[in-house]
Amino acid sequence: MQIKETTNEGLKRAYTVTIPAADIASRVDAEIKKVAPQVKMPGFRPGKVPANLVKKMHGEQLHAQTMNDVIRESVDEVMREKALRPAMQPAIDLEEGYEEGKDAVVTIDLEVLPEIETPDIEGLKLERLTVPVSEDAVEESLKNIADQQKSYKDAPKTKKAADGDQLIIDFTGSIDGEEFEGGKAEDAPLVIGSGQFIPGFEEQLTGAKTGDEKTITVTFPSDYPAEHLAGKDAQFAVAVKQVKVEGETKLDDDFASALGLDSLDKLKELLKGQLEQETNGLTRTQMKRQLLDKLAAGHDFAVPEKMVDAEFEQIWAQLQQEAAKDEDPEAAQKEIESEKDDYRNIAERRVRLGLLLSEIGQKNGVEVSQQEMNMLIQQAAQQYREEDRERFMQYVQQEPMAAAQLRAPLYEDKVVDFLFDKAEVTEREVTKEELEAAIEADEEAEEAAAKKPAAKKKAPAKKAAAKKAAPKKEEAKKAPAKKAAAKKSDDKPAAKKAPAKKAAAKKPAAKKAPAKKAAPKKK
Repeated sequence: MQIKETTNEGLKRAYTVTIPAADIASRVDAEIKKVAPQVKMPGFRPGKVPANLVKKMHGEQLHAQTMNDVIRESVDEVMREKALRPAMQPAIDLEEGYEEGKDAVVTIDLEVLPEIETPDIEGLKLERLTVPVSEDAVEESLKNIADQQKSYKDAPKTKKAADGDQLIIDFTGSIDGEEFEGGKAEDAPLVIGSGQFIPGFEEQLTGAKTGDEKTITVTFPSDYPAEHLAGKDAQFAVAVKQVKVEGETKLDDDFASALGLDSLDKLKELLKGQLEQETNGLTRTQMKRQLLDKLAAGHDFAVPEKMVDAEFEQIWAQLQQEAAKDEDPEAAQKEIESEKDDYRNIAERRVRLGLLLSEIGQKNGVEVSQQEMNMLIQQAAQQYREEDRERFMQYVQQEPMAAAQLRAPLYEDKVVDFLFDKAEVTEREVTKEELEAAIEADEEAEEAAAKKPAAKKKAPAKKAAAKKAAPKKEEAKKAPAKKAAAKKSDDKPAAKKAPAKKAAAKKPAAKKAPAKKAAPKKK
Protein backbone atom coordinates (compact mmCIF):
# COMPACT_ATOMS: atom_id res chain seq x y z
CA MET A 1 0.00 0.00 0.00
CA GLN A 2 1.34 3.41 -1.01
CA ILE A 3 0.28 6.60 0.81
CA LYS A 4 0.78 10.04 -0.76
CA GLU A 5 -0.16 13.33 0.89
CA THR A 6 -1.78 15.71 -1.61
CA THR A 7 -3.01 18.53 0.64
CA ASN A 8 -1.66 19.99 3.87
CA GLU A 9 -3.11 23.47 4.32
CA GLY A 10 -4.18 24.70 7.74
CA LEU A 11 -6.47 22.00 9.11
CA LYS A 12 -7.17 20.43 5.70
CA ARG A 13 -5.50 17.16 4.74
CA ALA A 14 -5.87 14.96 1.66
CA TYR A 15 -4.20 11.68 0.68
CA THR A 16 -4.23 9.14 -2.10
CA VAL A 17 -3.74 5.52 -1.18
CA THR A 18 -2.77 3.00 -3.86
CA ILE A 19 -3.69 -0.60 -3.08
CA PRO A 20 -1.93 -3.12 -5.37
CA ALA A 21 -4.16 -5.40 -7.44
CA ALA A 22 -2.17 -8.43 -6.23
CA ASP A 23 -3.03 -7.62 -2.60
CA ILE A 24 -6.72 -7.33 -3.45
CA ALA A 25 -6.69 -10.59 -5.44
CA SER A 26 -4.93 -12.37 -2.57
CA ARG A 27 -7.58 -11.17 -0.11
CA VAL A 28 -10.40 -12.26 -2.44
CA ASP A 29 -8.85 -15.73 -2.85
CA ALA A 30 -8.57 -16.03 0.92
CA GLU A 31 -12.26 -15.15 1.26
CA ILE A 32 -13.20 -17.73 -1.37
CA LYS A 33 -11.31 -20.43 0.54
CA LYS A 34 -12.98 -19.32 3.72
CA VAL A 35 -16.54 -19.61 2.40
CA ALA A 36 -16.03 -22.62 0.10
CA PRO A 37 -16.73 -25.25 2.82
CA GLN A 38 -20.20 -23.74 3.34
CA VAL A 39 -21.11 -23.55 -0.36
CA LYS A 40 -23.61 -26.13 -1.65
CA MET A 41 -23.95 -27.02 -5.34
CA PRO A 42 -25.77 -29.87 -7.09
CA GLY A 43 -23.36 -32.66 -8.04
CA PHE A 44 -20.83 -31.85 -5.33
CA ARG A 45 -20.56 -33.03 -1.76
CA PRO A 46 -20.79 -30.24 0.87
CA GLY A 47 -17.43 -28.49 1.14
CA LYS A 48 -16.08 -30.04 -2.08
CA VAL A 49 -17.17 -27.37 -4.58
CA PRO A 50 -14.08 -26.28 -6.60
CA ALA A 51 -12.74 -22.80 -5.84
CA ASN A 52 -13.17 -21.65 -9.45
CA LEU A 53 -16.91 -22.43 -9.29
CA VAL A 54 -17.26 -20.70 -5.93
CA LYS A 55 -15.57 -17.67 -7.47
CA LYS A 56 -17.89 -17.79 -10.46
CA MET A 57 -20.96 -17.92 -8.23
CA HIS A 58 -19.95 -15.51 -5.47
CA GLY A 59 -16.84 -13.74 -6.73
CA GLU A 60 -18.49 -10.38 -7.43
CA GLN A 61 -20.05 -10.17 -3.98
CA LEU A 62 -16.88 -11.34 -2.22
CA HIS A 63 -14.81 -8.84 -4.21
CA ALA A 64 -17.12 -5.99 -3.17
CA GLN A 65 -16.97 -7.00 0.49
CA THR A 66 -13.19 -7.38 0.32
CA MET A 67 -12.78 -3.96 -1.27
CA ASN A 68 -14.78 -2.35 1.50
CA ASP A 69 -12.62 -4.08 4.11
CA VAL A 70 -9.40 -3.14 2.33
CA ILE A 71 -10.44 0.50 1.94
CA ARG A 72 -11.43 0.80 5.61
CA GLU A 73 -8.16 -0.77 6.68
CA SER A 74 -6.21 1.61 4.44
CA VAL A 75 -8.01 4.60 5.98
CA ASP A 76 -7.18 3.34 9.46
CA GLU A 77 -3.56 2.92 8.41
CA VAL A 78 -3.38 6.52 7.15
CA MET A 79 -4.84 7.77 10.44
CA ARG A 80 -2.29 5.81 12.45
CA GLU A 81 0.74 6.54 10.28
CA LYS A 82 0.04 10.28 10.03
CA ALA A 83 -1.23 10.55 13.64
CA LEU A 84 -4.39 12.29 12.43
CA ARG A 85 -7.27 13.43 14.64
CA PRO A 86 -10.22 13.90 12.26
CA ALA A 87 -12.67 16.64 13.17
CA MET A 88 -15.46 14.80 11.37
CA GLN A 89 -15.69 11.65 9.32
CA PRO A 90 -13.33 11.80 6.32
CA ALA A 91 -14.67 11.83 2.77
CA ILE A 92 -13.47 8.62 1.08
CA ASP A 93 -13.68 7.86 -2.63
CA LEU A 94 -12.57 5.05 -4.88
CA GLU A 95 -11.06 6.51 -8.03
CA GLU A 96 -13.47 6.47 -10.96
CA GLY A 97 -12.86 3.76 -13.51
CA TYR A 98 -11.62 1.12 -11.09
CA GLU A 99 -11.98 -2.44 -12.39
CA GLU A 100 -11.21 -5.79 -10.85
CA GLY A 101 -7.62 -6.75 -11.56
CA LYS A 102 -6.32 -3.17 -11.37
CA ASP A 103 -4.65 -1.26 -8.56
CA ALA A 104 -7.23 0.61 -6.47
CA VAL A 105 -6.60 4.31 -5.84
CA VAL A 106 -8.49 5.72 -2.86
CA THR A 107 -8.71 9.44 -2.03
CA ILE A 108 -9.17 10.60 1.56
CA ASP A 109 -10.19 14.20 2.36
CA LEU A 110 -10.58 15.44 5.92
CA GLU A 111 -10.09 18.24 8.39
CA VAL A 112 -8.10 17.63 11.54
CA LEU A 113 -8.66 19.01 15.00
CA PRO A 114 -6.45 21.96 15.88
CA GLU A 115 -3.68 21.65 18.42
CA ILE A 116 -4.97 23.56 21.44
CA GLU A 117 -2.78 24.68 24.28
CA THR A 118 -4.66 23.76 27.45
CA PRO A 119 -5.59 27.00 29.20
CA ASP A 120 -4.42 27.79 32.68
CA ILE A 121 -7.55 27.45 34.77
CA GLU A 122 -5.91 28.44 38.03
CA GLY A 123 -7.07 31.78 39.40
CA LEU A 124 -10.39 31.68 37.52
CA LYS A 125 -12.85 34.07 39.19
CA LEU A 126 -16.63 33.98 38.80
CA GLU A 127 -19.58 35.73 40.40
CA ARG A 128 -22.70 33.78 41.36
CA LEU A 129 -25.89 35.85 41.40
CA THR A 130 -28.35 34.29 43.84
CA VAL A 131 -32.06 34.94 44.24
CA PRO A 132 -33.60 34.10 47.63
CA VAL A 133 -37.16 32.76 47.38
CA SER A 134 -39.47 35.02 49.37
CA GLU A 135 -42.70 34.08 51.09
CA ASP A 136 -44.52 36.47 48.74
CA ALA A 137 -43.24 34.48 45.74
CA VAL A 138 -44.48 31.26 47.32
CA GLU A 139 -47.88 32.81 48.02
CA GLU A 140 -48.14 34.08 44.46
CA SER A 141 -47.31 30.64 43.13
CA LEU A 142 -49.94 29.15 45.46
CA LYS A 143 -52.51 31.62 44.17
CA ASN A 144 -51.71 30.67 40.57
CA ILE A 145 -52.39 27.04 41.38
CA ALA A 146 -55.65 28.00 43.05
CA ASP A 147 -56.67 29.92 39.92
CA GLN A 148 -56.06 26.80 37.86
CA GLN A 149 -58.17 24.72 40.26
CA LYS A 150 -61.25 26.91 40.15
CA SER A 151 -64.55 25.32 41.08
CA TYR A 152 -67.98 26.50 39.98
CA LYS A 153 -71.41 26.23 41.58
CA ASP A 154 -74.89 26.58 40.10
CA ALA A 155 -76.19 30.14 39.94
CA PRO A 156 -79.89 31.12 40.29
CA LYS A 157 -81.84 30.73 37.05
CA THR A 158 -82.25 34.48 36.82
CA LYS A 159 -78.46 35.04 36.82
CA LYS A 160 -77.20 36.59 33.57
CA ALA A 161 -73.85 35.22 32.43
CA ALA A 162 -70.94 37.66 32.79
CA ASP A 163 -67.17 37.51 32.39
CA GLY A 164 -65.73 34.73 34.53
CA ASP A 165 -68.99 32.76 34.75
CA GLN A 166 -69.13 29.22 33.42
CA LEU A 167 -71.86 28.02 31.10
CA ILE A 168 -72.78 24.39 30.45
CA ILE A 169 -74.07 24.30 26.88
CA ASP A 170 -75.22 22.07 24.03
CA PHE A 171 -74.48 23.42 20.56
CA THR A 172 -74.83 22.44 16.92
CA GLY A 173 -72.97 24.29 14.19
CA SER A 174 -73.92 24.61 10.53
CA ILE A 175 -72.72 26.36 7.38
CA ASP A 176 -75.32 27.30 4.80
CA GLY A 177 -77.81 25.14 6.68
CA GLU A 178 -75.61 22.03 6.64
CA GLU A 179 -74.15 20.66 9.86
CA PHE A 180 -70.38 20.18 9.73
CA GLU A 181 -68.11 17.63 11.34
CA GLY A 182 -66.87 18.58 14.79
CA GLY A 183 -69.47 21.30 15.20
CA LYS A 184 -71.65 19.55 17.75
CA ALA A 185 -71.26 18.95 21.51
CA GLU A 186 -73.30 18.30 24.63
CA ASP A 187 -72.67 19.52 28.20
CA ALA A 188 -69.67 21.54 27.02
CA PRO A 189 -68.22 23.84 29.73
CA LEU A 190 -67.41 27.37 28.58
CA VAL A 191 -66.03 30.20 30.72
CA ILE A 192 -67.03 33.63 29.41
CA GLY A 193 -63.92 35.65 28.61
CA SER A 194 -61.58 32.66 28.51
CA GLY A 195 -61.04 32.83 24.74
CA GLN A 196 -61.61 29.11 24.58
CA PHE A 197 -63.93 29.29 21.55
CA ILE A 198 -63.49 31.15 18.26
CA PRO A 199 -63.78 34.98 18.37
CA GLY A 200 -67.34 36.23 18.81
CA PHE A 201 -68.77 33.01 20.26
CA GLU A 202 -68.40 33.80 23.96
CA GLU A 203 -69.32 37.46 23.58
CA GLN A 204 -72.72 36.57 22.13
CA LEU A 205 -73.48 34.41 25.18
CA THR A 206 -72.86 37.24 27.63
CA GLY A 207 -76.16 37.93 29.40
CA ALA A 208 -77.61 34.48 28.72
CA LYS A 209 -79.55 32.73 31.49
CA THR A 210 -80.13 29.09 32.37
CA GLY A 211 -82.65 27.62 29.93
CA ASP A 212 -82.01 30.17 27.17
CA GLU A 213 -81.67 29.05 23.56
CA LYS A 214 -79.77 31.26 21.14
CA THR A 215 -78.53 31.20 17.59
CA ILE A 216 -75.23 32.95 17.15
CA THR A 217 -73.25 33.71 14.01
CA VAL A 218 -69.46 33.70 13.89
CA THR A 219 -66.75 33.64 11.25
CA PHE A 220 -63.99 31.07 11.49
CA PRO A 221 -60.50 32.66 11.37
CA SER A 222 -58.78 32.50 7.97
CA ASP A 223 -55.93 30.50 9.52
CA TYR A 224 -58.23 28.01 11.26
CA PRO A 225 -56.57 24.54 11.27
CA ALA A 226 -59.55 22.83 9.61
CA GLU A 227 -59.26 24.08 6.03
CA HIS A 228 -62.89 23.34 5.16
CA LEU A 229 -63.96 25.79 7.90
CA ALA A 230 -61.30 28.50 7.57
CA GLY A 231 -62.82 31.89 6.75
CA LYS A 232 -66.40 30.52 6.63
CA ASP A 233 -69.46 32.06 8.29
CA ALA A 234 -71.20 29.60 10.62
CA GLN A 235 -74.35 29.53 12.72
CA PHE A 236 -74.53 27.78 16.08
CA ALA A 237 -77.74 26.75 17.79
CA VAL A 238 -76.88 26.99 21.49
CA ALA A 239 -78.86 25.73 24.49
CA VAL A 240 -77.71 27.11 27.84
CA LYS A 241 -78.27 24.29 30.34
CA GLN A 242 -76.73 25.97 33.36
CA VAL A 243 -75.03 29.19 34.36
CA LYS A 244 -72.43 28.70 37.09
CA VAL A 245 -70.46 31.17 39.20
CA GLU A 246 -66.99 30.73 40.58
CA GLY A 247 -66.91 29.15 44.04
CA GLU A 248 -64.57 30.24 46.80
CA THR A 249 -61.27 28.38 46.86
CA LYS A 250 -59.90 28.00 50.38
CA LEU A 251 -56.15 27.59 50.61
CA ASP A 252 -56.06 25.08 53.43
CA ASP A 253 -55.04 21.50 54.17
CA ASP A 254 -58.07 20.18 52.26
CA PHE A 255 -56.94 22.08 49.17
CA ALA A 256 -53.46 20.55 49.48
CA SER A 257 -54.98 17.12 50.06
CA ALA A 258 -56.95 17.41 46.81
CA LEU A 259 -53.56 17.84 45.08
CA GLY A 260 -52.18 14.71 46.74
CA LEU A 261 -50.18 16.37 49.54
CA ASP A 262 -50.44 15.94 53.28
CA SER A 263 -50.90 19.56 54.22
CA LEU A 264 -50.77 23.17 53.04
CA ASP A 265 -47.31 23.50 54.58
CA LYS A 266 -46.11 20.56 52.47
CA LEU A 267 -47.54 22.22 49.36
CA LYS A 268 -45.75 25.48 50.17
CA GLU A 269 -42.53 23.57 50.79
CA LEU A 270 -42.87 21.91 47.39
CA LEU A 271 -43.55 25.23 45.67
CA LYS A 272 -40.55 26.83 47.36
CA GLY A 273 -38.35 24.00 46.13
CA GLN A 274 -39.63 24.45 42.57
CA LEU A 275 -38.99 28.19 42.68
CA GLU A 276 -35.48 27.61 44.03
CA GLN A 277 -34.81 25.13 41.25
CA GLU A 278 -35.96 27.68 38.68
CA THR A 279 -33.78 30.48 40.03
CA ASN A 280 -30.83 28.12 40.44
CA GLY A 281 -31.16 27.32 36.75
CA LEU A 282 -30.98 31.01 35.89
CA THR A 283 -28.00 31.42 38.20
CA ARG A 284 -26.19 28.57 36.46
CA THR A 285 -26.97 30.03 33.03
CA GLN A 286 -25.49 33.40 34.01
CA MET A 287 -22.40 31.80 35.57
CA LYS A 288 -21.86 29.59 32.56
CA ARG A 289 -21.95 32.56 30.23
CA GLN A 290 -19.40 34.33 32.39
CA LEU A 291 -17.18 31.28 32.20
CA LEU A 292 -17.50 30.90 28.43
CA ASP A 293 -16.79 34.59 27.88
CA LYS A 294 -13.62 34.36 29.96
CA LEU A 295 -12.46 31.30 28.01
CA ALA A 296 -13.39 32.88 24.70
CA ALA A 297 -11.54 36.10 25.45
CA GLY A 298 -8.21 34.31 25.76
CA HIS A 299 -8.28 31.90 22.82
CA ASP A 300 -8.37 32.32 19.08
CA PHE A 301 -7.35 29.35 16.98
CA ALA A 302 -8.40 27.98 13.62
CA VAL A 303 -11.39 25.66 13.69
CA PRO A 304 -12.51 23.06 11.13
CA GLU A 305 -14.79 24.66 8.55
CA LYS A 306 -17.03 21.62 8.28
CA MET A 307 -17.71 21.69 12.00
CA VAL A 308 -18.64 25.36 11.69
CA ASP A 309 -20.84 24.52 8.68
CA ALA A 310 -22.67 21.84 10.67
CA GLU A 311 -23.18 24.16 13.65
CA PHE A 312 -24.34 27.02 11.46
CA GLU A 313 -26.83 24.76 9.68
CA GLN A 314 -28.41 23.88 13.01
CA ILE A 315 -28.67 27.53 14.03
CA TRP A 316 -30.02 28.51 10.62
CA ALA A 317 -32.62 25.75 10.51
CA GLN A 318 -33.96 26.85 13.90
CA LEU A 319 -34.04 30.49 12.85
CA GLN A 320 -35.90 29.59 9.67
CA GLN A 321 -38.51 27.67 11.66
CA GLU A 322 -39.03 30.60 14.00
CA ALA A 323 -39.22 33.08 11.12
CA ALA A 324 -41.93 30.96 9.49
CA LYS A 325 -44.01 31.22 12.69
CA ASP A 326 -43.59 34.99 12.94
CA GLU A 327 -46.55 37.33 12.43
CA ASP A 328 -44.73 38.66 9.37
CA PRO A 329 -42.71 35.70 8.04
CA GLU A 330 -41.30 37.64 5.10
CA ALA A 331 -39.96 40.46 7.26
CA ALA A 332 -38.56 37.98 9.79
CA GLN A 333 -36.80 36.08 7.00
CA LYS A 334 -35.26 39.31 5.66
CA GLU A 335 -34.05 40.21 9.14
CA ILE A 336 -32.21 36.95 9.70
CA GLU A 337 -30.82 37.02 6.15
CA SER A 338 -29.33 40.45 6.86
CA GLU A 339 -27.51 39.00 9.87
CA LYS A 340 -26.42 35.71 8.33
CA ASP A 341 -22.73 36.53 8.78
CA ASP A 342 -23.32 37.25 12.46
CA TYR A 343 -24.87 33.83 12.97
CA ARG A 344 -21.95 32.28 11.12
CA ASN A 345 -19.62 34.00 13.60
CA ILE A 346 -21.69 32.65 16.47
CA ALA A 347 -21.41 29.14 15.01
CA GLU A 348 -17.64 29.53 14.79
CA ARG A 349 -17.49 30.84 18.36
CA ARG A 350 -19.46 27.82 19.55
CA VAL A 351 -17.22 25.35 17.80
CA ARG A 352 -14.07 26.95 19.16
CA LEU A 353 -15.44 26.99 22.69
CA GLY A 354 -16.59 23.42 22.33
CA LEU A 355 -13.14 22.23 21.31
CA LEU A 356 -11.64 24.20 24.17
CA LEU A 357 -13.99 22.66 26.73
CA SER A 358 -13.29 19.23 25.30
CA GLU A 359 -9.56 19.80 25.65
CA ILE A 360 -9.95 20.95 29.26
CA GLY A 361 -12.10 17.92 30.05
CA GLN A 362 -9.68 15.44 28.50
CA LYS A 363 -6.63 16.95 30.16
CA ASN A 364 -8.34 16.87 33.55
CA GLY A 365 -9.86 13.41 33.39
CA VAL A 366 -13.50 14.43 33.02
CA GLU A 367 -15.46 11.43 31.78
CA VAL A 368 -18.97 10.21 31.10
CA SER A 369 -19.29 6.76 32.61
CA GLN A 370 -20.88 3.83 30.79
CA GLN A 371 -23.66 3.82 33.37
CA GLU A 372 -24.38 7.49 32.64
CA MET A 373 -24.29 6.77 28.92
CA ASN A 374 -26.74 3.90 29.31
CA MET A 375 -29.12 6.19 31.19
CA LEU A 376 -28.85 8.81 28.43
CA ILE A 377 -29.69 6.23 25.77
CA GLN A 378 -32.65 4.91 27.76
CA GLN A 379 -33.99 8.44 28.33
CA ALA A 380 -33.62 9.31 24.64
CA ALA A 381 -35.35 6.06 23.67
CA GLN A 382 -38.50 7.21 25.50
CA GLN A 383 -39.11 9.70 22.68
CA TYR A 384 -39.90 6.79 20.37
CA ARG A 385 -42.77 4.39 20.12
CA GLU A 386 -42.36 1.34 22.31
CA GLU A 387 -41.79 -0.98 19.35
CA ASP A 388 -38.97 1.29 18.05
CA ARG A 389 -37.04 1.79 21.29
CA GLU A 390 -34.87 -1.30 21.01
CA ARG A 391 -33.99 -0.41 17.43
CA PHE A 392 -33.05 3.13 18.50
CA MET A 393 -30.73 1.83 21.22
CA GLN A 394 -29.03 -0.49 18.73
CA TYR A 395 -28.67 2.40 16.30
CA VAL A 396 -26.92 4.57 18.91
CA GLN A 397 -24.60 1.72 19.89
CA GLN A 398 -23.63 1.14 16.25
CA GLU A 399 -23.28 4.79 15.18
CA PRO A 400 -20.45 6.62 16.99
CA MET A 401 -21.66 10.05 15.85
CA ALA A 402 -25.16 9.42 17.22
CA ALA A 403 -23.64 8.33 20.54
CA ALA A 404 -21.44 11.45 20.55
CA GLN A 405 -24.49 13.67 20.09
CA LEU A 406 -26.17 12.12 23.11
CA ARG A 407 -23.04 12.21 25.21
CA ALA A 408 -21.98 15.78 24.41
CA PRO A 409 -24.43 17.85 26.52
CA LEU A 410 -23.71 15.80 29.65
CA TYR A 411 -19.95 15.88 29.04
CA GLU A 412 -20.09 19.63 28.55
CA ASP A 413 -22.01 20.12 31.79
CA LYS A 414 -19.48 17.97 33.64
CA VAL A 415 -16.59 20.07 32.31
CA VAL A 416 -18.41 23.26 33.27
CA ASP A 417 -19.07 21.90 36.78
CA PHE A 418 -15.40 20.95 37.04
CA LEU A 419 -14.43 24.55 36.17
CA PHE A 420 -16.99 25.93 38.63
CA ASP A 421 -15.37 23.83 41.36
CA LYS A 422 -11.90 25.10 40.41
CA ALA A 423 -12.97 28.75 40.25
CA GLU A 424 -12.93 31.31 43.04
CA VAL A 425 -16.64 32.10 43.30
CA THR A 426 -18.12 35.14 45.04
CA GLU A 427 -21.85 35.42 45.68
CA ARG A 428 -24.13 38.41 45.32
CA GLU A 429 -27.80 38.46 46.22
CA VAL A 430 -30.08 39.98 43.57
CA THR A 431 -33.73 39.98 42.55
CA LYS A 432 -35.02 37.66 39.87
CA GLU A 433 -35.48 40.66 37.58
CA GLU A 434 -31.86 41.70 38.08
CA LEU A 435 -30.67 38.17 37.32
CA GLU A 436 -32.73 38.03 34.13
CA ALA A 437 -31.39 41.46 33.14
CA ALA A 438 -27.82 40.22 33.65
CA ILE A 439 -28.50 37.26 31.36
CA GLU A 440 -30.00 39.58 28.76
CA ALA A 441 -26.95 41.85 28.98
CA ASP A 442 -24.71 38.83 28.33
CA GLU A 443 -26.77 37.99 25.25
CA GLU A 444 -26.46 41.52 23.90
CA ALA A 445 -22.71 41.50 24.53
CA GLU A 446 -22.38 38.26 22.58
CA GLU A 447 -24.42 39.67 19.72
CA ALA A 448 -22.18 42.73 19.58
CA ALA A 449 -19.08 40.52 19.59
CA ALA A 450 -20.50 38.44 16.74
CA LYS A 451 -20.95 41.57 14.60
CA LYS A 452 -17.29 42.51 14.83
CA PRO A 453 -15.16 41.52 11.85
CA ALA A 454 -13.82 38.00 12.22
CA ALA A 455 -10.23 37.84 13.39
CA LYS A 456 -7.67 36.42 11.04
CA LYS A 457 -7.14 32.79 11.89
CA LYS A 458 -3.81 31.61 13.19
CA ALA A 459 -2.05 28.40 12.40
CA PRO A 460 -3.48 25.59 14.49
CA ALA A 461 -0.29 24.62 16.25
CA LYS A 462 0.52 28.12 17.43
CA LYS A 463 -0.40 29.55 20.76
CA ALA A 464 -3.63 31.52 20.54
CA ALA A 465 -3.65 35.20 21.38
CA ALA A 466 -6.37 36.91 23.38
CA LYS A 467 -9.28 37.27 21.01
CA LYS A 468 -13.04 37.12 21.10
CA ALA A 469 -14.46 33.78 20.18
CA ALA A 470 -16.42 31.06 21.84
CA PRO A 471 -18.00 27.91 20.50
CA LYS A 472 -19.34 24.74 21.78
CA LYS A 473 -18.04 21.42 22.67
CA GLU A 474 -18.30 17.88 21.78
CA GLU A 475 -21.78 18.02 20.56
CA ALA A 476 -23.91 20.30 18.55
CA LYS A 477 -26.88 21.97 20.17
CA LYS A 478 -29.63 23.88 18.59
CA ALA A 479 -29.69 27.63 18.79
CA PRO A 480 -32.89 29.20 19.91
CA ALA A 481 -34.77 31.25 17.42
CA LYS A 482 -34.39 34.86 16.50
CA LYS A 483 -31.50 37.11 16.94
CA ALA A 484 -31.27 37.17 20.67
CA ALA A 485 -31.96 33.48 20.75
CA ALA A 486 -28.98 32.49 18.70
CA LYS A 487 -26.88 34.37 21.18
CA LYS A 488 -28.12 32.09 23.87
CA SER A 489 -26.29 29.41 22.03
CA ASP A 490 -23.15 30.04 24.01
CA ASP A 491 -24.95 28.65 27.01
CA LYS A 492 -24.23 25.36 25.28
CA PRO A 493 -21.04 25.11 23.24
CA ALA A 494 -20.92 22.77 20.32
CA ALA A 495 -18.26 20.82 18.63
CA LYS A 496 -17.42 17.20 18.46
CA LYS A 497 -14.05 15.74 19.10
CA ALA A 498 -15.20 13.02 16.80
CA PRO A 499 -13.37 9.75 17.15
CA ALA A 500 -11.46 8.90 14.01
CA LYS A 501 -14.04 6.47 12.85
CA LYS A 502 -13.96 4.44 9.76
CA ALA A 503 -15.91 6.24 7.11
CA ALA A 504 -17.94 4.25 4.68
CA ALA A 505 -16.15 3.93 1.37
CA LYS A 506 -17.84 3.94 -1.98
CA LYS A 507 -18.35 0.43 -3.24
CA PRO A 508 -16.17 -0.64 -6.12
CA ALA A 509 -18.22 -3.51 -7.40
CA ALA A 510 -21.67 -3.63 -8.86
CA LYS A 511 -23.27 -4.82 -5.63
CA LYS A 512 -23.73 -2.12 -3.10
CA ALA A 513 -23.31 -2.56 0.60
CA PRO A 514 -26.51 -2.55 2.60
CA ALA A 515 -27.53 0.92 3.63
CA LYS A 516 -26.87 2.05 7.18
CA LYS A 517 -29.74 1.58 9.53
CA ALA A 518 -31.73 4.72 9.90
CA ALA A 519 -32.71 5.94 13.31
CA PRO A 520 -36.32 5.06 14.11
CA LYS A 521 -38.85 7.81 13.75
CA LYS A 522 -39.97 9.62 16.85
CA LYS A 523 -43.48 9.39 18.10
